[in-house]
Amino acid sequence: MFKLNSKETRLVVLQIIELINSTIKRVRKLFGRYIFSNIVSRFFLNKIDIGKSYYNNMNSEYRTLEKYIDPQHKNLLSIGGGLGGLELIINEKFDVKSFNFIERNYVSKKVKYGWDNKNNEAYNDLILQKNFLIKNGMQPSKFNIFDYDHDQLPNAKFDIVISLFSLDYHYDFSIYLEYLKKTTDHNSIIIFDTIRPEYFKNIFKSVNLIDIRNQTVHKSTRVACSRFLF
Repeated sequence: MFKLNSKETRLVVLQIIELINSTIKRVRKLFGRYIFSNIVSRFFLNKIDIGKSYYNNMNSEYRTLEKYIDPQHKNLLSIGGGLGGLELIINEKFDVKSFNFIERNYVSKKVKYGWDNKNNEAYNDLILQKNFLIKNGMQPSKFNIFDYDHDQLPNAKFDIVISLFSLDYHYDFSIYLEYLKKTTDHNSIIIFDTIRPEYFKNIFKSVNLIDIRNQTVHKSTRVACSRFLF
């Protein structure tokens, strides 16, 4: 399981609401999102239970994409990955040399899940993320976290880019289109969730559907894409 303190527990639940148990879900439904986000999530979550749930959730996500990670992949970019639980599991399994995270550094006042074309919603704290990664086994020299709003984004060639339930799931892929063209090559793989997989056959030479989720509230298809067409 992952080690979480109280602040990290609240944060990861705001990022992944599925981590809460049925009792807390009923409380959230009864009192509403505002009360849940500002009171229940601060004082009534069990950090041990959430740590276990978060690890299991990220391990399940990892299994959907593990065959697309090559041992030769040494430079990984994560976009909107939250605290970084998935990357911790990848760090255990593969000899990735460098992890780069692009995140926003604030928690929206009103938690809103769904499409946000301008990418205004955010639920992260970069100090908490850094501390979480270190105490769960990632060496500080192995990763860099970039504030989307204030930092110059990393200028490198990435072997693999991962953005689960963020890029083209909460906001339009076009926000990162030109950036990813510059920071990937024909061998790079970009993995993300989308509600419009057919659209990306006009963007990439290769589009592989690796996981289809029709039984969840937010339906989506996970794709692994490579080689921009233009």
